[in-house]
Amino acid sequence: MKITLDISFNGTLGPVTLREAVQQLKERDLACTVAADTVEQKVIVFSACVERGFTPLRSEIMAAYYVAERDATSEAFARGLISGAELETRQAALVRQLLS
Repeated sequence: MKITLDISFNGTLGPVTLREAVQQLKERDLACTVAADTVEQKVIVFSACVERGFTPLRSEIMAAYYVAERDATSEAFARGLISGAELETRQAALVRQLLS
């Protein structure tokens, strides 16, 4: 399963996209960082929750958000939409923002 910002899943209040879920977490000061060495495990759990219709935990949501943003940035670079310097800047900012 490819994780994108527009992937939809069951949130605590009903269907929500990954983008909306992260925005809601940030608005409520519930966004959290994720340990770098656990990102892939949390993304696997997030994917399983989405496939089974369960609500993922906020750390799993944030890990999925990190992967979706990382992949989107890499794709933008591959398509020539951003420079190598912009790619590095965005990836570094993402790591500072989401990984602990």
